Amino acid sequence: MNSPIDTNKDYQEYVEQKSPNSPILKNCLNAFWIGGLICSIGQVIYSFCLYKGMDSNSAGTVVSIMLIALTAILTSLNLFNKIGKIAGAGSFVPITGFANSIVAPAMEYKSEGYVMGVGAKMFTVAGPVLVYGLSTSIAVGLIYLLFHTQGILA
Repeated sequence: MNSPIDTNKDYQEYVEQKSPNSPILKNCLNAFWIGGLICSIGQVIYSFCLYKGMDSNSAGTVVSIMLIALTAILTSLNLFNKIGKIAGAGSFVPITGFANSIVAPAMEYKSEGYVMGVGAKMFTVAGPVLVYGLSTSIAVGLIYLLFHTQGILA
C-alpha cells in the first residue's frame, strides 16, 4: 500500500507546499530597528547617568539594571512577547533576552506556587547559560592567569 508520502523527495515537496514563505527582508528590518531602539534606550539612560555625574562604570551598571527591570516588567505584562513576535532576534539584545528568559518561565509556572512553580522553573532556560557562562569565564581566567604569570601574555 502506497501512502501519499513515499520518499524523502515527496516529503520535501509536501513540506514546501505547506510551509509559508518567511518574509526575510521584513524580519531583518524589524530586528534591526527594534534592536537599535533597545540599544538607543540604553544609550539615553547611560548618557543621562553621565550627565548626572556618575562615572562610566556606575552608569553602565544603571543601564543594565534599568534594561533588566524594563524587560521584566514588559514580560510580566505579556508585552515583551508581542515585541518579540515583531522584532524576532532584534528584541533579544543579550541583556533583555536574558531577563526575558528568567521572567517568562516564572510567569508561566506561577500557578504551581511560588516555590515549586516560580522558584523551581525560573532558571530552566537561563540556568544552563549561567552554568556554562560562569564555567567558561573561570576557565578562561585560569588560562589567562597561567599564561600571564609565565610572562607569555605580559
